[in-house]
Amino acid sequence: MVKRLSVVFLLLVALAACATAAQTIPDTLAQRALACTGCHGPQGRSTPLGYVPRIAGKPAGYLAAQLRAFRDGQRQHDGMARLLVHLSDDYLAELAGHFAALQVPYPAPAPARGTAASRALGQRLVQHGDAGRNLPACMGCHGTAMTGVEPAVPGLLGLPRDYLVAQLGAWRTGSRAARKPDCMALLAQRLQPQDITAVADWLAAQPLPASTSATPRAPSTWPMPCGSTTP
Repeated sequence: MVKRLSVVFLLLVALAACATAAQTIPDTLAQRALACTGCHGPQGRSTPLGYVPRIAGKPAGYLAAQLRAFRDGQRQHDGMARLLVHLSDDYLAELAGHFAALQVPYPAPAPARGTAASRALGQRLVQHGDAGRNLPACMGCHGTAMTGVEPAVPGLLGLPRDYLVAQLGAWRTGSRAARKPDCMALLAQRLQPQDITAVADWLAAQPLPASTSATPRAPSTWPMPCGSTTP
């Protein structure tokens, strides 16, 4: 009997402690966003390595569109889908706005990889494209500083090399899709595997400019029709 009462007493103490802890946790968007930082790093900073992208400071329209895509199956990721399946568009927009407002420092870029010829190819495709293959420069959409364009085009600098390879490959194979006309799918299908590696290697090794914010104004003319240029 005494042993049973001791167990009950300990259970009551544990429940009281849990209730106290629950009362001290603030019900804020920043607190809820901690579910994202377990993978994307504190404040969504991520690192230059691996497959997890930085989300801090990305345009809010882009982040909201990606959250909807994960929830609705246009982007394939079981963990993200499970987290987002019950969340509304409005709530996803709030979450996107939270991370978009976090203008926090970037880590140092990853060390250069690949041969000199491969890096030169990557730089050429990013800055000038390849007219012979109907490939516009990445800068034509992602901004001359490659930090993105408001409201919906992400920056490509500061992203892990492996993440860039994986996403270009996903578009090339059709396992990632965006709003039609899906310009990234069309472009990725025109790239060869060595092009993808070269572009990712070059981008991942580039330092960030002094201002890492997305360009506030879209170009007067986009290089090609693209459904992803608006949220």
